[in-house]
This record gives sequence, structure tokens and C-alpha cells, in this order.
Amino acid sequence: MSEKKVYVEEPLQEVLLEGRWQWSSGAATFRSHNASTGEPFCDEFPISTWADCDKALNAAQRAAVALRQVPPETTAFFLDLYADKLEENSTMLCNMACYETALWFTPRLALAELPRTADQLGQAAAAVRDGSWKMATIDKKLNIRSMLAPLGPVLIFGPNNFPFAFNAVSGGDFAAAIAAGNPVIAKAHPLHPITSINLASLAHDSAKVAGFPLEAVQMLYELSPADGLRMAGDPRLAAIAFTGSRAAGLALKAAAEKTGRLFYGEMSSVNPVVILPGAMDERREQISKEFVNSSLAGVGQFCTNPGLLLLPAGEPAEAFIAAVARGFQQDPPGVLFSAGVRDGLVNNVQAMVDAGAAVVTGGQAVEGPGNHFQNTLLRVSAQHFLSHADVLQREAFGNAALAVVAQSPQEMAAVLETLEGNLTGCIYSHTGGADDAAYDLLAPVLRQRVGRFLNDKMPTGVAVSPAMQHGGPYPAASHPHFTAVGIPASLRRFTRLDCYDNVRPHRLPEELRDKNPTGAMWRNVDGAWTQEDA
Repeated sequence: MSEKKVYVEEPLQEVLLEGRWQWSSGAATFRSHNASTGEPFCDEFPISTWADCDKALNAAQRAAVALRQVPPETTAFFLDLYADKLEENSTMLCNMACYETALWFTPRLALAELPRTADQLGQAAAAVRDGSWKMATIDKKLNIRSMLAPLGPVLIFGPNNFPFAFNAVSGGDFAAAIAAGNPVIAKAHPLHPITSINLASLAHDSAKVAGFPLEAVQMLYELSPADGLRMAGDPRLAAIAFTGSRAAGLALKAAAEKTGRLFYGEMSSVNPVVILPGAMDERREQISKEFVNSSLAGVGQFCTNPGLLLLPAGEPAEAFIAAVARGFQQDPPGVLFSAGVRDGLVNNVQAMVDAGAAVVTGGQAVEGPGNHFQNTLLRVSAQHFLSHADVLQREAFGNAALAVVAQSPQEMAAVLETLEGNLTGCIYSHTGGADDAAYDLLAPVLRQRVGRFLNDKMPTGVAVSPAMQHGGPYPAASHPHFTAVGIPASLRRFTRLDCYDNVRPHRLPEELRDKNPTGAMWRNVDGAWTQEDA
């Protein structure tokens, strides 16, 4: 088969399996669509059968063995080269992603998301070269040594809302799994297969140039639900990384854990924003604008979109709600990713209305080309919320938010205590300390229910920082200890702890020998972190 350099329209696209582009075993196909118009592109993408999955799993097992012999510099070179190719092909990639998602070419894709994706690949390469993330630990007295080591084949499910930064074949999970020494089977999202085939082509070309095992990067476009669940529980797989809906995530989680596969999922979050009375009096207009901008960014299709607003009752709160409603009305509804996203938003908003929430503005789908839903603000009293918390805290993925009005800080605390786990949570308070008593009451409650806790800042942006936590208590994520963003912490999801007891020095991994292999790697030697030889 000829190798793909960039995407071109063909009757049927190939899958990336066993280190080469080849025809899929699947006869069924699907098409990509222009998200702004709903018009399909003429090319077709295969829906793989179990035969493709079986090939991918066998190849990933072979790649896992091959990767054990790959020098760190080769892996780092591959990641750096791939990052360079993303930047060199930025215009082509962003054009395709713009068509498939309706996200703005600039600033969203070309100036923010694609550079971020290249940067996190570069950060992963730097972590590989440094090696400190492996947490090598040496007990010289007992001659016991341990370090984090590759886990094995990782299956990554990419989401619909980040065609680059969370794409299964380029995003943070991909960078982390590869940097940790694992082969990746990427399950592309069916809403942007053209973007994904371009990314996979660049990754494949980079691997060839770097001398990186070609079977370590594979990609399928779509599977039947039954084959996806079967694959998640296959013993040849080590772990699954998933970003997407709660229903799909929980099904994959059950299938994986039934056979002992590790599952790292990001699944659901309403990201509560609490505004205290002093902050409301001090800078109500500023905060209302920040909330509108954060809620409608990307048409609300961010996993950190603030979907629940908790306010103190009174005239300032009424003025705040009115200001947010005006902001929602003045901003034309953006294009949603798909009819499925629109229909899910319709259903979830209606469920909250049926549970007693009042529509302040919006609440309806918009007819016309593409998929639109009115910018929607709902409201409910805290007392009513407490009686229907299971429905009223459901994630309405898209441009919709619920305002909850409480009579006292104690009622606010009661609302927070009913919340499930979330990715983020924020409290706005008076800069002069007028809200300190209420803050001291609410902060400990909210802190237990979120992965990333913010003050006086909307949660939409997620920085690629070593200190970042992009995860949280269930069901925001499947495990509160791990993050999908932030290197080196994100690498540790895809590792196991290998221990060597009384193993002869020449048989040890280089990282655990007395001599520091790089001179810069941090290792714990007899209880102290050091860069010196042991």
C-alpha cells in the first residue's frame, strides 16, 4: 500500500494497523460532515470489525516488547519530530478541524489548541530525556531498588471537543502513554476522522524517520459498541484512556475492570461556580461578563464549562442573573459539534425543566444549517435543588447553565454537599475579606468535590502545567489520584512499579544502577532525593 503523506479524498480510507496503512476488514462505513452546514464529505471511513481489533491488539503486544529495547532518546526524538510536523502543517490541520468541528480557525485552533498540542508533545519528550518521572528508588543497605516502568498496550478513546489536544493519536493521553514507553491503539472520534487521519499520517512518518517502532502507533476510526466493549476487556490490553460521555465511559469501565484492565476516564462535570455576597456587591458586572464568556466559550463544549452557578438570594443576585441573561441573548448561538450533541442538550435541558427549573432565557433548538441551540440560562431555588439534586446537577453539555439561588451560606453548603465529583469548582469572594466567614464554611465542602479548586477565576482554561489536576472525584473521572493533563504526572497512569531485590548490578535497568545514567535524573537514594551517583 502507498503511504499517506497528507489527506486526499478517496472512496474509502485505510486504517493504520500493524505499522502500515491497510484496508479495513469492515464493510460498513461512515462519512465525516461539515459541522457548519451538515453536508457530508464524499470520502468514507470504515467501521472496523473484530478482525481489525484483533490485529491491533496483537501488533500492540509485539510493539510493547520492542519498546523495551528503544533508547529514551529515540522516543524523545519521535515526540519532538511529531510536534514539529504539527506546527509545519498547522494551516492544513486547522482547516480540516475547522470544517469538521466548526471551531474557529483562529484563535481557537491555530493560535491555541494546535500550539498547545505540539507543546505537550515537547514536554513529554523532555520528560523522557530527564527520566526523573520514573521515581527510581534505591535502598543500598537492603539492595532493593524500584522504579516506574511501562504498563503495556494502551487503548485511547478521543473526545469530540478537542480535535488536537485530546485527539487519541496526538493529545495528552497519547503523549503520556508513548512517553511512558507504551504502544497506543488510537480510537479516533467519528466527528473528525479527516483531522485524525492527517494526524496519524504525520505520527507514522515521524516514527519512520525516528526509528521508532511503527506498530507502536495504530489507529481505528470507528467500532461497533460490542467490539469496543470487547476490546476494553481484552487481556492483551493494559489500560484504557477515555474522554467522553458518562454512559459510554461507565460501560467501558465495567468491561475493563471485569478483566482487570485499568480504566482512566473523564466522564461528567458541571463545574460549580459560587459567588459570595461581598463579591456580588463589589464587582457584579465584571463577574457576570466572565461567567458569560466562560459559559459560551466553544459553545459550552468544554469539559470544564461552568454549568452550575450558586448565588446568594437578594437584589444583587437578581441583577446578576439579568446581566447573564442579556449576555446570553446578545451572543448568537454557535454551532454545536453534531446533531447528537444538540439532541443531548435538548433532552438534558428539558429534564431539568421537568424537575422544576425555570427558563430565564433560551431553552430551544434553533432551525437552520448546522446544529444550534439557544444560549440557555435556567434558575431554581436552593431548596428545590436539594429535593431534585440528582436531575438538576446532570451535565448539559453545551451552551446551557443553571443558576441556584440560596437563602444563606448554610443553604449554599447544603447544595455543595449534594454534588457529585467534578473536575473544577470556584468561589468568588470579596477582595477586602468581607466574605471570609462564608468562604471558610464553603471552601472545605467544595474542596472535597473537585479536582481543581479555583478562587476568583472561571474554570474554562486548562494549563499544561506540571501542577495541573485535570481529573477529580467520581464521576468527573474514574480515579481522583490521576490527571489527564500535566507532565510528568499524567505519564504515571500508564506505568507499573517494578521492584528488583538483590539483582546483580549489570542486570539492573540503567536507572537503578549506582551510576546516574544522565547525571540529571532525580533518584531517591537511601531516603534522600539526589542527582548524584548512588
